[in-house]
Amino acid sequence: MAKGNIQILIAMILYIIAVICIGFRYAKQAGESSDNYLIGGRSLGPWVTAMGAEASDMSGWLLMGLPGVAYWFGLSDAIWTAIGLLIGTYLNWLFVAKRIRGYSVVANNSITIPDFLSNRFKEDKKVIMTISAIFILIFFSVYAASCFVTVGKLFNTLFGMKYLYMMIAGALFVIAYTFIGGFLAESASDFMQGIVMFLALIVVLVAGISAAGGISEVINNAKEIPGFFEFFGIASPKLVDGVQQVEAGKPLFNEAGTYGLLTVISTLSWGLGYFGMPQVLLKFMAIRDVNELTLSRRIATIWCVISLVAAVAIGIIGRVIFPDALLTQSASESIFVLTSRSFFMPIFAGVVMAGILAATISSADSYLLIAASAFSKSIYHGIFKKDANDKQVLNITRLTLLVIAAIAMIIAIDENSVIFTVVSFAWAGFGATFGPIMLFSLFWKRVTREGAIAGMISGGGMVFIWKLLLKPMGGVFGIYELLPSFLLSCIVIYIVSKMTKEPSKEIQEEFELAKNFK
Repeated sequence: MAKGNIQILIAMILYIIAVICIGFRYAKQAGESSDNYLIGGRSLGPWVTAMGAEASDMSGWLLMGLPGVAYWFGLSDAIWTAIGLLIGTYLNWLFVAKRIRGYSVVANNSITIPDFLSNRFKEDKKVIMTISAIFILIFFSVYAASCFVTVGKLFNTLFGMKYLYMMIAGALFVIAYTFIGGFLAESASDFMQGIVMFLALIVVLVAGISAAGGISEVINNAKEIPGFFEFFGIASPKLVDGVQQVEAGKPLFNEAGTYGLLTVISTLSWGLGYFGMPQVLLKFMAIRDVNELTLSRRIATIWCVISLVAAVAIGIIGRVIFPDALLTQSASESIFVLTSRSFFMPIFAGVVMAGILAATISSADSYLLIAASAFSKSIYHGIFKKDANDKQVLNITRLTLLVIAAIAMIIAIDENSVIFTVVSFAWAGFGATFGPIMLFSLFWKRVTREGAIAGMISGGGMVFIWKLLLKPMGGVFGIYELLPSFLLSCIVIYIVSKMTKEPSKEIQEEFELAKNFK
């Protein structure tokens, strides 16, 4: 291994050791009860809540997937996605955070999302709980797979080591860490990782602008590519067998594509996903004091604005500086790595690379933990073994975590996977399954159990139907599957709720209690 790579590896190993120490720091406390392991005893402060929510949400796609989209297609697709995410982030913190923090306490002290939805509608037969748990297991397996792909690509690009081995090694590290420390360790490390991700984006952005000769030079060069630096156009690399063609050292592009209003609305709909993201909603539920959510919202919003803008800009700058270095869409997601290695001494590049590792770990541990808890609390304890003690639930959580991780590793075997594409499907799944019913449950007293069941199934099911059957037809069906699936779920929830008997007096009184929770 080259001397520079050894220094990069040393810096990343030191980072990993720091993360492991956090895991052991909280291991004893996490093992005391499933409540501590799964939601940290509702003890998070405002900074940890804010940074933890955003770091676990953004994941490796912020440092690899989003810059890759900007590098490959140009400004429009990446920036409209970022704008949608910024709007969704702010609205989620503004309207949902306080309400779900209070309602989860009022609804029998719920500590998972399936728990909350089931308790919200006073279920005897745990149908909502089961449906919620199944969708969480499915989509978080896909989400975790995207994180493992990120780790595999990172180490493959850095050290030339075989992707499969690196993916497995990264997955095993995440599994071990989550297995030991639970929610508190995950939240504490997310706070640290959110800072590392933020700083990594800033320093790489500044270095890239400097290397390119300044912002005006970046813009002038980007505008030379058809559709690359436009809000309502999109670049189209000239491909042969998925590889961009190069002539005289210059990558070739087709004529610019159009980026119409429908496509803009479709891309902005990424923001709808926030209302159904379990890893974010769980952080809202875990803050120690609802009055601290205002500070958390400000921290999270500022973090998102700067991080998303920096990620998009890095992709644009990368195409200007390294126009023919990454010639497939999958390879384009390594632009952050390439930029970092090119402009920093190895030991500092290793710290920057830890930003990608940070993003991946902070997300993967959240995904694995929430998916495992969905099975152990909702299905095992809620249905199969209602008399299970807390220790048994904790053990089943850890066992399920291993199984889900194994499934995610199988999904991640393909090294040509595009991280952004994998994430977009899981994001749509959560957004359409849980987003509408979460909003209706928190803000509409009249929503019924039947409406909730119908809405979740129609929303989650439509994601698969639209993605696999309708989207390939193109045209109007080419829009992002989250938008039609989310709207369908909302319509179904409203119609079915109106057609069925209104909720009991107990449910409506509890709704009012949650509404006024302080």
